[in-house]
Amino acid sequence: MRKKLVLYIITIGATLLASSCQKWLDLPSQSDFDSSTIFENPSRVEMALLGAYTSTSNQELYYQFGMGTDEAFSTEGETNSKNMVSNYVYNPSTTPTSTYTSMYSGVEQVNVLIKGITAMDATDAERSQLNMLLGEAYAIRAKNMLNVVRFFGDVPYPLVPVVDAESFSSSRVNRDIILDGCISDLQQAIELLPWKSASGLSSERISKNAAYGLLARVALYAAGYSLRWDLDSYLPGTVKLGKRSDPVRVQELYQIAADACEQVITQGGHSLSPTFESVFRDVTNKRYNNENILEYGQEGPDRNELRNGYTNGIFMHTLSVVKKSQPAMAVIPTLYFEFDNGDTRRDVTISNYSITAENGYQMNTYANHTIGKYRANWGAELGPREHQRNFNWIDLRYSDILLMYAEAANEVNNGPTALAKERYEEVRLRAFNNNPDLIGETPSDYEGFRNAIIQERKLELAFEGWRRTDLIRWGILFEKLTATKSDILDLARHQGKYVNVPRFRAYKIDAVAKLSDPTVAIPYQGFVSAPTTQERATLEGDGYTILDMYGRNAAFFANSFTPTEVWVTNIYRGLEKNKVELFPLNTQTIDANPGLRGQQHPLY
Repeated sequence: MRKKLVLYIITIGATLLASSCQKWLDLPSQSDFDSSTIFENPSRVEMALLGAYTSTSNQELYYQFGMGTDEAFSTEGETNSKNMVSNYVYNPSTTPTSTYTSMYSGVEQVNVLIKGITAMDATDAERSQLNMLLGEAYAIRAKNMLNVVRFFGDVPYPLVPVVDAESFSSSRVNRDIILDGCISDLQQAIELLPWKSASGLSSERISKNAAYGLLARVALYAAGYSLRWDLDSYLPGTVKLGKRSDPVRVQELYQIAADACEQVITQGGHSLSPTFESVFRDVTNKRYNNENILEYGQEGPDRNELRNGYTNGIFMHTLSVVKKSQPAMAVIPTLYFEFDNGDTRRDVTISNYSITAENGYQMNTYANHTIGKYRANWGAELGPREHQRNFNWIDLRYSDILLMYAEAANEVNNGPTALAKERYEEVRLRAFNNNPDLIGETPSDYEGFRNAIIQERKLELAFEGWRRTDLIRWGILFEKLTATKSDILDLARHQGKYVNVPRFRAYKIDAVAKLSDPTVAIPYQGFVSAPTTQERATLEGDGYTILDMYGRNAAFFANSFTPTEVWVTNIYRGLEKNKVELFPLNTQTIDANPGLRGQQHPLY
């Protein structure tokens, strides 16, 4: 029987909801457990730790923060807060708060656990288990703080429980200090944690493998660009995009990232799934595979409301056999054309169909291509509710390890090593069914390889929650989105490099929606200009439907694709270099913490 764990941390009154996933331990009832008994034995500590895991992800990370990129845009109305965040239109009263509050709740929880575990008396056998739990606690603190820093920059950095703090107010701390602290936390976690193969734990728990991957991720952010200002004056004129001032430390951080990835690769136990498609079919069917190093558990009616596969899924009509899926984000139209011919990732990443009330497959237009990685029709079960499909969120994949290694090695050596090229090509080879003739030539110079990595991370990791802040840490958010907006307008005008893009597609509505659906993409015939009267008659006689790919005939987001459409002109409408790379703190956040008063983002 699934049970809840409610852990009251008196200092902040936090409620911890531990996942009821069957792969986790059954949890004691509230009457059997409270904050005074957490540290009686390792089992109770573990229950509290599982509660802390629920803070490590949320819908905001892939939804609000996952848009406003060269991958995804908001399909909601122009005055909707999600649309405004997607297009860089926000201020201190509207800036998102879920990630900020959730991450700090988790940090408080693990700070309590770190203190308590360290002070526990334990046998040798118990100490081994406690060390693993302590390692997970350190890793959760680092993971959560990275999520706060990459969106809000310099922020408070609590390292002790609130009850032990000198003051109940806290001010901003330089992000370099925070990220260096996260690196230290992960290095401690690595010393304490077992390899996944020796732990018996699922990928929903942080192993040594996952900690190394998180270490590489943090190190790349710590070495990269971020929006900075003088923390003494807060003068608007001091705001600039830059790296930390110590170039020696920057190189050390890239080396840390490369070494961490190398540890995961050489340890073994993880590998690329045979096909890109299988990665996501596995997760929608609750199957673990060797590629997914860390997942955020979602199975069970008491879990967090991530809504994976609903907000970020394909459109499915509520009357269909697979029930409703209502995406609120769609694919930037030009992304479809960035995949080379033969790249199997395109039709997995981008769904070219929606499911109608009649269980038919209606082809999407360029304006309403949807995110295809978490398709509810690929799963074997409906899930407890339409917006709860039990799909775990993939937080770290082996392909990310390979690409992070390649990126870090390029930085350390001022150009790609043979091994960096090999690991970059390993990702591309899987994408092209291991055909080396299709992957193209790998650049041998620093700048060329860097640009190749920037593009490959988009194609491989699209919609997995990293693109917005990846572009920022590379220092190119404004430039990349400005170029993307220009491309969107060119595609809308059917000009430039898009002059030969099919304006019309002919397809057959003969697929039938069902669970465990093998369909990846609807086949079609493309026409650069409208089919002739004879062509149309022949196609329709053969059972084809002809779709204007720039028109309004769509099951979802039925908007035409022209350069004057509001949704087109308003994409990235608030983009401003050296300002929007960080969110302002919410007014309520500052009001609740006297230490933050006078410390708002200087340009807000």
